[in-house]
Amino acid sequence: MKEMVLNKFTEIYGDADGAGVYFAPGRVNMIGEHTDYNGGHVFPCALTIGTYAAVKKRTDRKLRFYSMNFESLGIVESSLDDLTPSDKAGWTNYPKGVMWAFAGRGMKMDCGLDIVLNGNIPNGSGLSSSASLEVLTGYYLKDLYGFEVTNVDLAKIGQYSENNFNGMNCGIMDQFASAMGKKDHAIFLDTADLSYQYAPLVLDGAKIVVTNSNVKHSLVNSEYNVRRSECEKALEELQTVVKINGLGDLTEEEFEAHKSAIKDEVRVKRAKHAVYENQRTIRAVEALKKNDLKLFGELMNASHVSLRDDYQVSCEEIDVLVEEAWKVDGVIGSRITGGGFGGCTVSIVKDDAVEQFKEKVGAAYKERVGKTADFYVVEIGDGPRKM
Repeated sequence: MKEMVLNKFTEIYGDADGAGVYFAPGRVNMIGEHTDYNGGHVFPCALTIGTYAAVKKRTDRKLRFYSMNFESLGIVESSLDDLTPSDKAGWTNYPKGVMWAFAGRGMKMDCGLDIVLNGNIPNGSGLSSSASLEVLTGYYLKDLYGFEVTNVDLAKIGQYSENNFNGMNCGIMDQFASAMGKKDHAIFLDTADLSYQYAPLVLDGAKIVVTNSNVKHSLVNSEYNVRRSECEKALEELQTVVKINGLGDLTEEEFEAHKSAIKDEVRVKRAKHAVYENQRTIRAVEALKKNDLKLFGELMNASHVSLRDDYQVSCEEIDVLVEEAWKVDGVIGSRITGGGFGGCTVSIVKDDAVEQFKEKVGAAYKERVGKTADFYVVEIGDGPRKM
């Protein structure tokens, strides 16, 4: 991939001498969905797939972007004097948003860049191509301009830019997973205070299989921001009867004791998911520490049911993939992963059942919804780096 982006850089811009090549990973979340903006726990891991960039400084203030994933768009030109979001800018709003966020923190670029990107995260899959791009941008800015930022800072800046430049009211999980990834480990992150620990995720005799529904979702235009506002309102109502900073502060018992303070049935369901999912995530990590994969899988399954029924962020195609996965012998657990409204499922599948899983789930999906699913047996990788 390094040679590929450098060759394309030479083809597009004429000369790759002095260009650096950088990588930032995508992520899959094993459990803990829609808890990150509710002050709860998440359990994602970085993947070995992600986004690559060849980047070279210019002598003027011009920015030139080229994506090998969107070659029909050609070179998209901008300037350090035009770091404003626009529909016309398309995908370049993500790196421009990070540059804008750096500048807002006093870290201003003194010259422009030529950039070639290539990602091997399927677009719209829910494996965080946008967070990967944001962390990648922050990492090469840090390297090229000598900005003093930690990888945790890169996660915070990526989330801030997506919230305030791109208008997507996401939590910090995706950017944190990309920035802080560690090979063969998932990250048990408390989003209330960003305390975290690495938990080994070496699954003896099993694999992580991501299944892409090939239903594209655009979270900015979806119900995502609506869910967040519903949870914020439910939190306000609960705070009239109990002292909490976020829904993640409550146990299931405490929620059941105080839920009557929430004056809307839909908001009750949203808040219930946030509370119960957080507790599931805590229990799932404990199960993993005890090597209890069976319980971990059961908690994954329960997570999907909650996301489908209480949080209502699934869709017919994803539900079919999960239902069919549950029927296959050797599947330890399966659930929707990511923001929802399409994208992917994540399953833990015993080694000797992986091929049967792909065959059976793929055939049933084709028969029931008329679409083709793609399967990736994924590996857990490290965070961003210069190559």
